[in-house]
Amino acid sequence: MNTCKQQLKIKKYSCWIVLIGWMFLLPASVWATVDHQIFNELLTKYNQEGHIDYAGFKRQEVLLDTYLEGLAKIDPLSLPGKERFAFYVNAYNAWTIKLILSEYPGVESIKNLGSLFKSPWKKKIVKLGGTITTLDYIEHDILRPEFKDPRVHFAINCASKGCPPLYPEPFTGNQLEMQLNDVTRHFINNPGFNRLEGNVLYVSSIFKWFLEDFNDDIIGFFEQYASDQLKNKIIQRRSSLKIKYLDYDWSLNGK
Repeated sequence: MNTCKQQLKIKKYSCWIVLIGWMFLLPASVWATVDHQIFNELLTKYNQEGHIDYAGFKRQEVLLDTYLEGLAKIDPLSLPGKERFAFYVNAYNAWTIKLILSEYPGVESIKNLGSLFKSPWKKKIVKLGGTITTLDYIEHDILRPEFKDPRVHFAINCASKGCPPLYPEPFTGNQLEMQLNDVTRHFINNPGFNRLEGNVLYVSSIFKWFLEDFNDDIIGFFEQYASDQLKNKIIQRRSSLKIKYLDYDWSLNGK
């Protein structure tokens, strides 16, 4: 009897040894996550339904800097796909806030932070993976071509009233799908950004600028994410529906 118990214990410990060894053999990217706690705390305090309290961010800019310094030490390529997607979105949003703070409170629009020859999105301010790059690079050279997910346009925030509201929490790999769907549905169904009037679907200029990301099918995209009521109206009028683009409001999305 004792011998059987000893054999069972040996088998149990052997299984644990094999499991632990297998874990160490896996690439680090399988287990890699990023700590967004600081950014979460800042968003909780200073993001009120997409209206940003930049004065509050300014008072705690040291905390924002600490978060950005932490991101700069991470190798994004070591992260698994969804975690990497979330990493770049958070980096884009946090560095956009940092850009606004660079001249706050004298900022009426992010476009004022550029120059005649260089837009604010082409400023080399973003510290990532041992290099200094731009917001444009994150959006157009990483997020759009690598992940090919049109929902990214509702996740990244350009600090403007015409932009999809800044999400109230950091994006994370394990919640990414839910968060992307959430932010997309919120934007699509907000009549302040998109609305249906008769046979005309008025949509944000985002759909014009990045039409190819939506497979040249804006109506199909709306059918996928619209509320049941809006979706049914679009389906009923699809054959005669026209698309018109709304002017984009570049004024600062502050309180």
